[in-house]
Amino acid sequence: MEGQSKLRALILVWTLMLPVLGMAQKPSKPKDTPEIQDVKSPNANAGLETAAPVDPKGYKLGPEDVIGILVWREDQLSGQFVVRPDGKITLRLVGDLKVEGMTLDQVKDDVTKAYAEKLNRPEVSVSLLRVGSKKFYLVGEVNKTGMFPLVVPITILEALNAAGGLREYANKKKIVILRGSQRIKFNYDEVMKGKKLEQNILIENGDQVFVP
Repeated sequence: MEGQSKLRALILVWTLMLPVLGMAQKPSKPKDTPEIQDVKSPNANAGLETAAPVDPKGYKLGPEDVIGILVWREDQLSGQFVVRPDGKITLRLVGDLKVEGMTLDQVKDDVTKAYAEKLNRPEVSVSLLRVGSKKFYLVGEVNKTGMFPLVVPITILEALNAAGGLREYANKKKIVILRGSQRIKFNYDEVMKGKKLEQNILIENGDQVFVP
């Protein structure tokens, strides 16, 4: 009997202690309180738009190209610049600068020289952000049609494959490249079989590749 009395007493004490123990625990959030999550915005790490890599010593700028100029520790002088139809861009403190027909390295040298007259040992970098001066077009039975920037040398076959290839019912033997007044024929099947590879020419600025 004495043992049972002690057991009842322990149960009673434990029951009375439960609310106190519950208060000592970390309180839960109310149901209507939104959970805070460390989620970054989709654009949190977005930088300047960049074009496909180009050879800074080979690619020559033209109207509608967009370049990025970064002047170290000079945010007001840095930014994106569109090459105007007259082939020039306008820089703060410097004014108009001719860049058409120049490579990125050449533009970097000219910008550095121009700012050297205004700043103490300026550090300049130049990059191509968007190609607008050189482009070609894919039309017809191609998976991706439209205008494409001509950033690096590319053959007709490479261009078609980069655009997702030909559609199911495309006439692969009668592809035509319209180049000014010229109509250049291209047989996809022959080239894929390693025949008459001379027809797989490099695409030029303004070419229109038509797949019937």
